[in-house]
Amino acid sequence: MRSMVSTRPRPLPGPAQLLGHPTGVHHSSADLVGNTPLLWVDEPFASDGRGFWAKLEGFNPGGIKDRTGLHLVECGRGRGELRPGGLIVESTSGTLGLGLALAASTYGHPLMLVTDPGLEPIMHRLLAAAGATVTVVDRPHPTGGWQQARRDRVGEILAETPGAWCPDQYHNPDNVDAYESLGLELVAQLGRIDVLVCSVGTGGHSAGSFAPIRRYFPDARLVGVDAVGSTIFGQPARTRLMRGLGSSIHPRNVRYGWFSEVHWVAPAESVWACRQLAAHGYVSGGWSVGGVALVAGWLARTLHPDARVVAVFPDGPQRYWNTVFDDGYCRQHALLDTVPATEPDHIPSPTSREVRRWTRCTTVVDPAGGEV
Repeated sequence: MRSMVSTRPRPLPGPAQLLGHPTGVHHSSADLVGNTPLLWVDEPFASDGRGFWAKLEGFNPGGIKDRTGLHLVECGRGRGELRPGGLIVESTSGTLGLGLALAASTYGHPLMLVTDPGLEPIMHRLLAAAGATVTVVDRPHPTGGWQQARRDRVGEILAETPGAWCPDQYHNPDNVDAYESLGLELVAQLGRIDVLVCSVGTGGHSAGSFAPIRRYFPDARLVGVDAVGSTIFGQPARTRLMRGLGSSIHPRNVRYGWFSEVHWVAPAESVWACRQLAAHGYVSGGWSVGGVALVAGWLARTLHPDARVVAVFPDGPQRYWNTVFDDGYCRQHALLDTVPATEPDHIPSPTSREVRRWTRCTTVVDPAGGEV
């Protein structure tokens, strides 16, 4: 494994300087992270010249969390929290694992990832092939679900392993800072952004990418997309099929006060949107991509025709071959033959009632009682 000389996060240039590379030739996979393309998406999500821009983070080597993995490790090394050759230990549902595997290889660290039985077989094999030790917890926490069970196991490993370090993606503010580059890229690529649509899991990429956007465009709006059964925005925590968005805990990186509204999306609605993207020649993806596409399309249809809507697509479709794009799996979970309503349901507050389908709420509060 190659060890890099620098231990400090690279300073970010201005928006325009982030784009492009003089040759397109690179010597490290880490250099491939960022500068992802935008794609215009219209029918069947919108028509009559309306649509939205999709930021294709699946063009990173492992997805959107390559940005996070590299930045977290760089910061940990720069502060001396992660010593040279020290073990990195983290909880993951998949994508961050790939980002940390890239960072561990780049900086010369062993990596141990704690996941749960829902991790897709292809992800498990990719992570193992990348050199990570993958540990699977066997039962959910009684109240915190699989996420808390994974975090508890991480804590045990840290206590047993001197010198081990956890980046703590759920609460570490470095997770937010990792996405400054994404927001600056959007500013440079589009010149104006009116609405940013992001899925919400740890809260990192929604807060981090919106931070520079709101500096350049103070009137821009942030719209969150959560999963039915997630507790992030105040709904009761339930068992969820959808991975990559939603949570059974309250991550401290969520910037509740920045959201103008939140939408909850059900698995069947996300599957419909993912398959529509694929059927119409667009770049598709998994649960998060389907959710943000559904919501961004509705915003494009209902906002002023000149409104510039941007949706972040966190990954591509490959890891979902045996879930979202598997007819047998979708039939087993009654995810086929559901066409989402043209309009979301609406609730006046996140605790008004438990939602079951695509639902919108314009009252966003921190359910843990923190500042918004």
